[in-house]
Amino acid sequence: MRCYNVHETEYSTCTRVGTRPLLIVVWGTTMSKRETYEEKAAALLSPIIERNGFELVDVEYVKEGSQWYLRGYIDKPGGITINDCEAVSREFSDLLDRDDFIPDSYILEISSPGLDRPLKKPRDFERNLGKEVEIRTYKPIDRKKEFVGELVSFSDHSVVIRMDGEEKTFEKTDIALVRLYIEF
Repeated sequence: MRCYNVHETEYSTCTRVGTRPLLIVVWGTTMSKRETYEEKAAALLSPIIERNGFELVDVEYVKEGSQWYLRGYIDKPGGITINDCEAVSREFSDLLDRDDFIPDSYILEISSPGLDRPLKKPRDFERNLGKEVEIRTYKPIDRKKEFVGELVSFSDHSVVIRMDGEEKTFEKTDIALVRLYIEF
């Protein structure tokens, strides 16, 4: 017997009691609207970025107040200029108008990621090995939620920093944010 999830796109197996499903086991996952838009936008943006010799740092689709924003963060050695952002934005905007996969009204922004950008991808961590990073955790660890230390290593599941001469390992599931430490 097969049952369909609420989106009727993936199927599951289920057991019935009378005419109602008792247990549903989903064999796949469904991406959220936000994740779908971010993935499609990144796919459109990537060829533009590569052609210009830039790096696609991140794409996000977020709601702030009552307004939606589609943001692309780009970088290159030596930094991104306003002209770089403008050129990418024009070409990307044309592709978005052509494909028109986001039904909501939104503001498109292309910018550099800034000094305080979060480290998310393996290449972000690789690039910053040996540098001071700040880690913020969801819950207190040893009564603290903020830690600063030298980025020693990382994996798919953890991040290791050296603090006061000792290495401390953080599980990625416990980490709310990792970024370069900027001392003011």
